[in-house]
Amino acid sequence: MGDAVDRMQEHSYVVAAQRGESEAFAQLVRLHQRRAYAVARAIVLTHEDAEDAVQEGFLHAYRALDRFLPDQAFGAWLHRIVANAALDITRRKKVRDAETLADTIASPFRDPGESDELRRRLNAALAALGERQRSVIVLHDVEGFKHAEIGRMLGIPEGTARSDLHHARARLRQALSALRSHL
Repeated sequence: MGDAVDRMQEHSYVVAAQRGESEAFAQLVRLHQRRAYAVARAIVLTHEDAEDAVQEGFLHAYRALDRFLPDQAFGAWLHRIVANAALDITRRKKVRDAETLADTIASPFRDPGESDELRRRLNAALAALGERQRSVIVLHDVEGFKHAEIGRMLGIPEGTARSDLHHARARLRQALSALRSHL
């Protein structure tokens, strides 16, 4: 199914959901739940917090559905809500423990062939980043979002997302440089 057909189908679900058809909103959830989880997981440190952020995000979106303009991109609107829910959870918990991070890195970082030392150093390096830099690098390099999309999700200018990505990569390179010679 092409993008135009997908957008038309999504638009019809949005309009139906705004009329009160709960099955149409359930379809929107099914269409967007994986990507919403990826957005949340890029921001929070645990699987449970990501699930909570997605649930909070969908609930907020459902309650705000009457204010959504159907000609907008529903996914972008939803991802911004989920990102905000994830940021709220992170602010509430203030979780910065590198040990906790070991269970939360997205699968591309969890290649079984990687050495334990590399994984430990990567986890520590990511944990040492600020929440916004960590979010930007994971959203861009792992999830594949563009700078403008990340900016919209996190409520920052595109240039700030670009700058945060640059600085986050530099800090990761620096933190991991000593390990390179051992591999």
